[in-house]
Amino acid sequence: MHVAYPAVVAALLFSLGVYGVLARRNAILVLMSVELMLNAVNLNLVAFDVWLRDRLHGGQVLALFTIVIAAAEIGLGLAIVLLVYRTRRTVDVDRLRDLADRDPVPGEDGADRPPATVAGGRDGEGTP
Repeated sequence: MHVAYPAVVAALLFSLGVYGVLARRNAILVLMSVELMLNAVNLNLVAFDVWLRDRLHGGQVLALFTIVIAAAEIGLGLAIVLLVYRTRRTVDVDRLRDLADRDPVPGEDGADRPPATVAGGRDGEGTP
């Protein structure tokens, strides 16, 4: 088998993943598109490892490392998506432009109190 066949399939997978990252609005679909891109890289690593007849199988070892990194990325990414969904009730990435809340809740973090002025001292000592 020639190396061009897996390279073309990997290029198609990678371009499909790039399209998914750029066009999708759902965070879960964006994570799945990143996984597609990582699998395309793995396919290239293994195909070129077989084509070059590497005795140490460096491409396959790198593919295993990539699989481990992808598993950790998906676990952490899904945890972040679930946390964002709990707080914002959406996983639409267009609506998640900032991480801080813009509307403070009255009574929390001094939102209903006027700002204090500090005249001196490092620990807020002095007259307001």
